[in-house]
Amino acid sequence: MLQRDRSTHGTRVLRLGGLSLLVIAPVLHSEAAVSQDLRIENVTIVSPESAREIDSATVTIRDGRIRSISSGAPGAAASGPTAAQTLDGTNLYLIPGLIDSHVHLGGIPGMTAEQETAHPDIARAARDQFPRSYLYSGFTTLIDLISTPEGIARWKSHDPTPDTYFCGGAALMDGYPSNYLPKESRYRAMPYMLVEARPGSPLPPGVKASEHTPQAVVTRMKADGAICVKAFFERGFGGEHDLPVPQADTIRALVRAAHAAGLTVLMHANSLEAQTFALDTGVDIIAHGLWNTDEKTKPGELTALEKSVLDRVIAADVGWQPTLQVLYGLHNLFDDATLADPRVARVLPRSLIDWYRTPEGRWFRDSIVAETPELGAPSVAANMLVGPINRVAAATASMAQHQARLLFGTDTPSSPTYANPPGLNGWLEMRHLADAGVTPKQIFQAATLSNARALKLDRDVGTVQVGKRANLLLVRADPRKTIQAYQQIVKVILGGRVLNPSALAADRLD
Repeated sequence: MLQRDRSTHGTRVLRLGGLSLLVIAPVLHSEAAVSQDLRIENVTIVSPESAREIDSATVTIRDGRIRSISSGAPGAAASGPTAAQTLDGTNLYLIPGLIDSHVHLGGIPGMTAEQETAHPDIARAARDQFPRSYLYSGFTTLIDLISTPEGIARWKSHDPTPDTYFCGGAALMDGYPSNYLPKESRYRAMPYMLVEARPGSPLPPGVKASEHTPQAVVTRMKADGAICVKAFFERGFGGEHDLPVPQADTIRALVRAAHAAGLTVLMHANSLEAQTFALDTGVDIIAHGLWNTDEKTKPGELTALEKSVLDRVIAADVGWQPTLQVLYGLHNLFDDATLADPRVARVLPRSLIDWYRTPEGRWFRDSIVAETPELGAPSVAANMLVGPINRVAAATASMAQHQARLLFGTDTPSSPTYANPPGLNGWLEMRHLADAGVTPKQIFQAATLSNARALKLDRDVGTVQVGKRANLLLVRADPRKTIQAYQQIVKVILGGRVLNPSALAADRLD
C-alpha cells in the first residue's frame, strides 16, 4: 500500500510501504556466518505438509540445512553429525519459520528522509532493530513486494536478518503508486514501470517505451534477481482520484512474460473492480482483501456480486492476502494507547517510540485529519475505516469457510503509521484473521507452506523436512490448534543458527 511522506516543509515524497524505493533485493544467504552443527532431541515436529506430527523426534542440522529426522530415542540418529549444540525439545514443538509474503523494508515507518537525517541516532537504532523484530516474532523469511537490488546492501548489512526476497514493482507510468513521486525523479525511481505509449502523447525526456514494455521490465527484474512481479490496479484513495490504471492487455502480456521467466505475479487490488480485473488478467496472487466496493449491504454480509467475485478467486486457485491489519493499523493510529502497548516496546526502540509521541512524529496522523476536515476530530476520521474493516472481515470469513488459498501477508508497514510495528504486525494480523473465522490450522498453512509454494520457495522453506533450510521455531504449543503458539517462541533457528528471543527484543538494551 502506498505511503506518503512529507518533510517538515510540506514536500511530498513517495514511500512504498512506508519505506524508500531502494529497498530489498534478492536473498543472499550467509551460510558461512550461520553454519553450525545442531541437534534437537525429543521434540514433536509439526509440519504443514503432513496431517500427523512426529513425536519424540531427533533432528540434526549441518551447514544450515536439515540433515536427518528420526523418531524414537535420541540414539536413533547416532549416524548424524556430532552436534556443536544440542537442544532439548521435551514438551516443545518444532515448526517451520514463518513467512510474511508482503512487507516493505527500505525505510523507517513515519519518518521522512529529512527527519531521518535530522535524527541519525534514532534512525540507526530503528534500522538495527527491525530485522531482529521480525525474527523475534518468528518470521524467518520475508518477501518485499516493491524493491530493487540496490537496497539489499543496507538491509543485509544488519545481523541477524531474515532470509529476504523481492518483487519488482511494475507500476503504470504516472499511475499508482508512482503518482506520488515528484515528476523530476519519478521515472528514475521506478525502474520497472510500464509505459503504454499512445499516438500523439510524447514521453518524458529519457523515457524509452521500448525499455518499459511488459517483456522488457520482466527481463530486467529477472536479471536483477527478483522472484516475483507486483502489478497495480488503483484508481486512488484519500485525496487522490481518477489515477490511470493499466489496460487489461498490458497486464496479460506482463503475466505471460513473468510466467515464461518463472516469476509469480501479484496485483495490488483491494476493490471489487480491481479484484475482477486481476482475475480477468490471470495474475497469481491478489495482494489485499476486499476493502472497497460500491455494493451496499449490512455489516458482516456480502452481496451476490461480491460473492461471485470471491467464488472466481477460489475456482481459479488465485492466492489471496487479506491484509486485515492494514486497516486496523490506520485505525489504531488514532488511539493514544497504541504506543503504550508493552508489546510495542519489544519490537521498536525506546527512542523511536518517544519520537512518535512528539508533534513531529505524529505528522501522518495529523495529515489525515487535515485532509478530512469535514470529519472533525481524529476519532471521527478513524470511523471512516469501519465499513472497509467489516467488509474485508466478511470476505475473509467466506474465503476461509470455502477453503480459498489464503496467503499470509501483512503489508508492513502499509502507510507511515507506527501502528504497523515490524514483527508484531504479523501477530496482530493473525488475531484479526482468527477473529474473522480463519482457523489456527489455516493460518499456520498460510504463513508457511502456502506462502512458500506461491512464491516458489518450497524447495527451501515452508516445512520441516530433510534437505530444507533450517529456518525453524521451537514453540510451546501446537500452532494447528492455537495461534498462541506464536506468542510462546522458545528459540528461533535461522539457517541452523540458534537465536534467543530475549536477545532479539528491542528492549534488551533498556
